[in-house]
Amino acid sequence: MNILVIGLGSMGKRRIRLIQELYPDFRIFGVGRRPEVRTEIKKLFDIDSFASVSDVDVPINCAFVCTSPLSHAGIIAECLRRGWNVFTELNLVSDGYEDNIALAREMSCRLFLSSTFLYREETRYISSAVGNNKKWNYIYHIGQYLPDWHPWESYKNFFVGDARTNGCREIMAIELPWLIKAFGPVTEIHTVSDKITDLDIACHDNYMMHLTHETGNKGILAVDVVSPCAVRKLEAYTEGAYLSWGGTPESLFEYHAGTDSLERVSLCEETEHKEGYRAFIVENAYKNEIRAFFDLVLNGKCPEYGFEQDLKTLKLIDTAGA
Repeated sequence: MNILVIGLGSMGKRRIRLIQELYPDFRIFGVGRRPEVRTEIKKLFDIDSFASVSDVDVPINCAFVCTSPLSHAGIIAECLRRGWNVFTELNLVSDGYEDNIALAREMSCRLFLSSTFLYREETRYISSAVGNNKKWNYIYHIGQYLPDWHPWESYKNFFVGDARTNGCREIMAIELPWLIKAFGPVTEIHTVSDKITDLDIACHDNYMMHLTHETGNKGILAVDVVSPCAVRKLEAYTEGAYLSWGGTPESLFEYHAGTDSLERVSLCEETEHKEGYRAFIVENAYKNEIRAFFDLVLNGKCPEYGFEQDLKTLKLIDTAGA
């Protein structure tokens, strides 16, 4: 199988490395505009790259779209018109959604949307523990100072500095799919937001949201690009049950009535972490969703999340004002 990775930045490199690890028999090609990046990719992964999709002169089965979100819609459409199955990173905007969904059906292509946190063992455990028998409350804070996201470049040159694809919006697009899976579809959302930093961005930098779910569960979701300490902290509780999670596999704890204590939850997977990334960034989930994509392409197995669900998520984020 021939795979094309479009966009050779940090995420494109991660996808290439993981595909090579998981599927060593697959042949991978890249697309990147800058010659020096294509040279670097050749040295790192021993793969050939093209300057644009239109330059690709080998048969392709699947394309991974790893460019900045505002470019996704056009690239996805171009790939689908060529008959390629598509894996895309988070889009953050709904540009071209309905057209590309229809085009994928017309071309009999598979369309897969990344939602990495749905593939983490911790969020799967939380979803299972919450269940549907009782009403739960939760308090969840995710934040990190925007210039620290990519310290090797200015946030002004990174898509999270753009008002349409801002950092708070990206956090919400990452977190809401798994929160909805765990606690149920959102029926009401009330938001307070403003700007409390001197960051040169044309959008708010912090959001406090109250979410009501159709299951009766309710939560407080705090999202920001302000906190100088990178934080992901969840508390969820109901009568007789309590969960806490600090964003890493080792930080998931559950209350046990028998011992009246918090005990760490032991997950099945051995955690993989790439040096240089925050402890929150776990390689396992990225591998799991790549496997899910090829399970869709090769076996027709429906993924956990797709464009139709994401359209609802993006509308919810719009309602929140991000």
